[in-house]
Amino acid sequence: MVTLLIGLILIGFCVYACLPFGALAWGPHVIQFLMGFAPVFAAFAGLIAVCIGLADLKDKSEAKKEEKSSDK
Repeated sequence: MVTLLIGLILIGFCVYACLPFGALAWGPHVIQFLMGFAPVFAAFAGLIAVCIGLADLKDKSEAKKEEKSSDK
């Protein structure tokens, strides 16, 4: 229950901080951060996807080798 309340408070703060009016008005800064972060995140996500794909190919080739050796 406490974590739910803390989560709601943090979401409320985030919404308040991103509003164009008010004391903080961090909206433009958040957009600027997301514009800079998106390409970096895309590069890391692509790198992880390539590593997972290569590991999958390696596992499939090893499974075929085991299948051929068990048939003999």
